Amino acid sequence: MYDVAIIGAGIIGTSIARALSRYKLSVIVFDKENDVSMGATKANSAIVHGGFAESHAKVKGGLCYKGRKQFDQLDKELNFGFEKIGSLVLAFEEEQLGKLNELYENGLANGLDDLEILDHDQIMAMEPNVNPDVKYALYCKGAGICSPYEMAIAMAENAIVNGVELFLNTEITAIEKNIDSFDLTDQNGKDYQSHYVINAGGVSADKVSQMVGVDSFTITPRTGEYILMVRGSASVINTVLFQMPTKMGKGILVTPTYHSNLMIGPDAVNENTVDKSTHAERLLKIFNEAKHTTDKLNIKQFIRSFTGVRAVSSTDDFIIEATPVTGFINCAGIQSPGLTSSPAITEMVLGLLRELNCPFEEDPRFNPYRAPIITKTELKPVKEIQPFVDIDSSPEKIICRCEQVKEATIIDAMNRGIPVTTVDGIKRRTRSGSGWCQGTFCRPRVAEVMTRVLGHEIDAGFDVEHSGVNRVGKNEIVDYIKSHQND
Repeated sequence: MYDVAIIGAGIIGTSIARALSRYKLSVIVFDKENDVSMGATKANSAIVHGGFAESHAKVKGGLCYKGRKQFDQLDKELNFGFEKIGSLVLAFEEEQLGKLNELYENGLANGLDDLEILDHDQIMAMEPNVNPDVKYALYCKGAGICSPYEMAIAMAENAIVNGVELFLNTEITAIEKNIDSFDLTDQNGKDYQSHYVINAGGVSADKVSQMVGVDSFTITPRTGEYILMVRGSASVINTVLFQMPTKMGKGILVTPTYHSNLMIGPDAVNENTVDKSTHAERLLKIFNEAKHTTDKLNIKQFIRSFTGVRAVSSTDDFIIEATPVTGFINCAGIQSPGLTSSPAITEMVLGLLRELNCPFEEDPRFNPYRAPIITKTELKPVKEIQPFVDIDSSPEKIICRCEQVKEATIIDAMNRGIPVTTVDGIKRRTRSGSGWCQGTFCRPRVAEVMTRVLGHEIDAGFDVEHSGVNRVGKNEIVDYIKSHQND
């Protein structure tokens, strides 16, 4: 019998698990995928939002800034990578100033104290490569960027060190309420018991909720496609650059990633099913819209396209509630700004557990710190690392040339409590395969190290083949955009 069972190991589930590990509670986390952070957490804009865009009348409006304020401390403890670089919402038309003022006032209502409306000259001084037609911008000094999947991995690793159990490849297919506990059954018929259940199931959260008879909402998958440029390409901008938001989202953004790639997107398309493929025509539209922000975009720097899937609730808000089924808590519809809000969502969920008389006794053995797997550093000249590329197995051997990842780093990533069974799992932890060649050189080398550590063969192409996802490649998108430049 567990005290708390969490369904879903994205940023919300892992954040809650880590927070609960501070107490003398037995906690178990389930995820149907082969790793943590495999849903929306793995593919999103990676923005730590200011907190001005969400209506003060909504739950998410009240949680974004509260969450944002905790990122500094969380990064000090968990070393997942966070940087305050600020954000600008750009207005290119005089009549958009009124909307900027509305966002400013809404931000004040949400508690922000670092907002300012800038004029043309102030914007150009801050961002000399922005479209010079810009007239005004809303500047949020404390907004930033992070690596969301590294954050979830860090949360999960720290939770496990502090006693949480993680069951991957485990899909909960049925939940039955007893007098003071729940029986949970997985896809293999194995049963688990827990006093409390937290539903952090992402795009499947409505189906999980329906297992206990709570069907007050539905989740619609909303896809958004992105274009990612090579590391170092983000040097053309200094802040997160938004266009004016629409009813479907915050518009096409141009942003640095934490690791200095330039990223543009997403668009927003509601889907009947989850499709993570990318499409040349959608990427072309994203690229052309992003050029309105800056003309310093070079499609020849493209290395990857990908699709994120947002879990949009029928309430158009976060659903964080103790349901009529006593002990069952829904944490659903966590789309943007879910990453930024995650620390505050976690506090809210723990508050609901306290109201349900979950016993919270602090564990003096709790260790809040987790050492980094990687740190952001400048790449060395190729001639310096080349002698370490083809040497025999050694901690100093360079496995990934593009990102200069050592064998020791890969082995470290595999020995932190989470079973890492795929090459893409190593990629998310070490950046092996994240560079210019996108793993053409290093995927088999990573698989070789993994095979040696795990004692069984690892297929270097497993994730790509298993996913069934068709992504637009470099040559295709370069040719497609070139052929449509004058459309």
